[in-house]
Amino acid sequence: MRELFAGGRIVELILALMALEELALGLYHRRTGRGIAPLDLVLNLAAGALLLLALRAALVDSDPLAPAPYLAASLFAHVADLARRWRP
Repeated sequence: MRELFAGGRIVELILALMALEELALGLYHRRTGRGIAPLDLVLNLAAGALLLLALRAALVDSDPLAPAPYLAASLFAHVADLARRWRP
């Protein structure tokens, strides 16, 4: 278990599970018309995935600024997600 965290493999496993989640929910929406709209789902998962990539960068990279680009991109994805959902 320690190796999963030390090498950042845990993040890769979680990202793979997130990709499966996106696929399953996307197929469900396509077949039934119910559930989360595809763009809303992608923006939400992108924000989370970018946070996970920031974690991976912090775990495996010796540069303390390595997570910064992922954190910034996650902020943009999160704001885009909020903007789509925030309706007057």
